[in-house]
Amino acid sequence: MAVRNFLTVVALLLLLAPARADWTVSSSDAEKSSIAGVEHRTVVLTGTASGDQATLDLALFATKSATLRVIDNPTGDEDLAGAVRRSRGIAGVNGGYFDPQNAPVGLLISDGKLIAPFRKARLLSGVLLVAKGRIELLRSAEYSSRKGALAALQSGPFLVESGQVIAGLNATRSARRTFVFTGSGDHAAVGFCSGVTLAELAEILVTPRVVPDLKVQRALNLDGGSSSAFWFAGERGPFSIQEQKTVRDFVVVVPK
Repeated sequence: MAVRNFLTVVALLLLLAPARADWTVSSSDAEKSSIAGVEHRTVVLTGTASGDQATLDLALFATKSATLRVIDNPTGDEDLAGAVRRSRGIAGVNGGYFDPQNAPVGLLISDGKLIAPFRKARLLSGVLLVAKGRIELLRSAEYSSRKGALAALQSGPFLVESGQVIAGLNATRSARRTFVFTGSGDHAAVGFCSGVTLAELAEILVTPRVVPDLKVQRALNLDGGSSSAFWFAGERGPFSIQEQKTVRDFVVVVPK
């Protein structure tokens, strides 16, 4: 009887758990930049069960051609488009979290300068680090202060690790999202997604054919909602999704 009751409870929990939303690619378009190895991909996806649509914009680059800079915006006077142009970048997204006084929440290093210290917090589960010519996404527990770090940004939650969706991501709150990922073949990307949950975003990033020529290894969520922004300098001219409020910092793709 006890075993039967246990199995009944497990079955109920499985039924009540949020169903995994599988996604299929409806369309995909690519646009090159003036820098070899850097491109903009717009991917439209459809949920196979719900029929919901999501649009993903990626600034995808080979790490031998480009790298990432974290651009600080302490006065809040600059928008993403201005920051990318001023830094002679190719593309960019908004960066990490900040408080109502526009102070960064968590580690922030810009152009080698420590602006805000590392913090222990459940939300700040990952660190984007650029040091010694490498781009890394680290779990916060893996991070240790390093000499020579040119850029670092603490954010979260982690979305993908070892090519697999992180368990337990929120599956109820939809919002605009921005993120950064590292992938196979020495590739990385920053990106924007239309209104989805964190769980859906993670599932989208590991969906086959989203980026068919590489596999997403690790992905980290950035500040979303009204902070979310994306900009790319393409062959057809600038492509822009503007932030809806002032943000503290930006993550910008720059040529090496």
